[in-house]
Amino acid sequence: MKKITLLGSLFLSLAIQAQTFTDNFDSYTAGSYLGPQSAGAWTTWSNTPGGANDVLVSNADAVSGANSLHFVSTSSTGGPTDLVRHFGVLNTGQFSMSFNIKVASGAAGYFNLQKTATMGAAYTLDTYFNADGTFAFSQNALTGNYPQATWFNFRLDINFNTNVWEIFIDNVSQGTFSNAENQIEAIDIYPVNGVAPNSADYFIDDFTTTITPYTLPSINGAVMNAGIIGATLTGNMVTPTFDIRNLGSTAITSFDIVANYNGANINQSFTGLSMASLASQTFTMNQTMALVAGAHPLTFTISNVNGAGADGDANDNVKATTITPTTPAAGKMVVTEEGTGTWCGFCVRGAVYMGRMHDAYDGYWAGIAVHNADPMTVTAYDAAVTSMPGFTGFPTAFVDRVAPIDPADMEASILSRVQIAPTALITNGATWDANTRTLNVSVTANFQTSATNSFKLACAITEDSVHSTASGYEQHNYYTANAYGPMGGFESLPNPVPAAQMYYNHVARDIQPSFAGTSTMFPATIATGEVHTLGVSFVLPAGWNENKINIIGLLIDPAGLIDNAGSTTIAEAVGNGLVGLPTITSNTTSDQIDDLFKVYPNPATTSATVMIQLKSESTVNLRILDMSGKEVAARDYGSLNGASSVTVNTSNFQSGVYMVEMTVNGQKLTKRLVIQ
Repeated sequence: MKKITLLGSLFLSLAIQAQTFTDNFDSYTAGSYLGPQSAGAWTTWSNTPGGANDVLVSNADAVSGANSLHFVSTSSTGGPTDLVRHFGVLNTGQFSMSFNIKVASGAAGYFNLQKTATMGAAYTLDTYFNADGTFAFSQNALTGNYPQATWFNFRLDINFNTNVWEIFIDNVSQGTFSNAENQIEAIDIYPVNGVAPNSADYFIDDFTTTITPYTLPSINGAVMNAGIIGATLTGNMVTPTFDIRNLGSTAITSFDIVANYNGANINQSFTGLSMASLASQTFTMNQTMALVAGAHPLTFTISNVNGAGADGDANDNVKATTITPTTPAAGKMVVTEEGTGTWCGFCVRGAVYMGRMHDAYDGYWAGIAVHNADPMTVTAYDAAVTSMPGFTGFPTAFVDRVAPIDPADMEASILSRVQIAPTALITNGATWDANTRTLNVSVTANFQTSATNSFKLACAITEDSVHSTASGYEQHNYYTANAYGPMGGFESLPNPVPAAQMYYNHVARDIQPSFAGTSTMFPATIATGEVHTLGVSFVLPAGWNENKINIIGLLIDPAGLIDNAGSTTIAEAVGNGLVGLPTITSNTTSDQIDDLFKVYPNPATTSATVMIQLKSESTVNLRILDMSGKEVAARDYGSLNGASSVTVNTSNFQSGVYMVEMTVNGQKLTKRLVIQ
């Protein structure tokens, strides 16, 4: 049965009404759709009760009474059942939701919370009951276990005022978290399991929600989302940061804050503000603190809002988080190699997170952005990264070449790898000849433990602030207009972002002697304390800025993982001095932006650009052939010199693989083009 009650209670000395909704589904007819029987309590994603999105009331299993709801699907995309209950917009006060649930053995369950009444506009929480008996949420790291093939109670308690969300399984707390959205309007119950064989199968019974409204005092500042800016590494200097939400009816113009960590206080006053009622704002303190080993609370306390002393609600004046810094191994540097491309609209995510890792972990981390099918491509490096096990698309990152991950997940991998003691310490030395633009580099490995010649050394060079207004340097951007939420400012930029506005960092320029490295300088066995050096030489094109070049020496272990690295600028490496003479010479111009020709984006959809860079006047012809050898497009360019580009309309091409054939002075060169 469905029941709605209003409960009188006293909340912060303010008279309110708590509204409780319960539904055990026993008053409905089994075998019929829920929506039309519920008098508006339940609807569907498409707002068509009784349609395909609705759920049939079931009497196959239940906790109380005879009925429950049975959600089942074997489609890889889930559904068609898509049941919705609206709560109204909730972003203050408290909310509790509980239900009994039974997930079939080997199957999965799922629901999400929507932020607004417009379904799909914003997801506040995605909850997964996985087929392996674990639960997880897409918006935070909280995970746990649940009992499969038996009924259990799931409960979510939310305090919107303090942004504390707590999960219970059978009344046992599984942990708390903060939610960046911190607002809900509806629950959407949708059977889906993205893991083959895609079995989603679960019952829900005894659904209950309690909404406790909140009446705003005149003046009330709430502390939310306590944290730090900087790497969570032992001994690192970090800056406290926090969010303030105005939970009063009067605008906030000033407040005092105290941050307490490891027994020390940092005090600061913030003035000249104009925070409207219910507005939130992030604040950064003007002092830093040193992280110490172990788990220690960082506590923020707000006071004296608008100079009025105590505010109208003391329950939201304090926010604490526990800081547990990671202790890096001595001399350790972690490397991220990220597959990216200017044609890839999602790859701005990689640029944002690589930038954040640089800001947080500089000195312990080096980033290498390996471009694909654009003017910054290093063909051999790109081929090696995209051939790594598990690589499925762009952007993909490899931290120390361990496993493919989304760039947004780099930090956890970096913190894990930075704790592992390196086999050898890496030092880069160099000489630089500005006239010939020759960069001689020595990568020296000082072995801290014994090893074998299965270890290898390599040297990569990258460049920051790469900028050009030439075709191909514009960055495609799927985050424009907040299409996929905020992304480091790209949500405010167009698609594509004009080349004139783009500056690319961590751009891979070369890797020598190869992606896998070389062990030719190592003896069969290496004793602790031995020192061995790889020497390489690069000739940098005139268009590269030597002041923005980074030298990254790599020690690669027998499994092909990066054991350790060393990153320096040219000036820093020159200061270290060159060890020995280069044994490997690389002409970096042969595989960079002055390649004879490039084709991008690749894969392409409606168009592709062919760029050619000629060092002398040449006759040029272009043909595009399908895989049967049939010519589908052709053009005679006549005599050309220098840089040229042409856009080929591929909108009428069938999906598949084509060959782009460039003939220069009678010599044929080909590149593969994929049309999607």
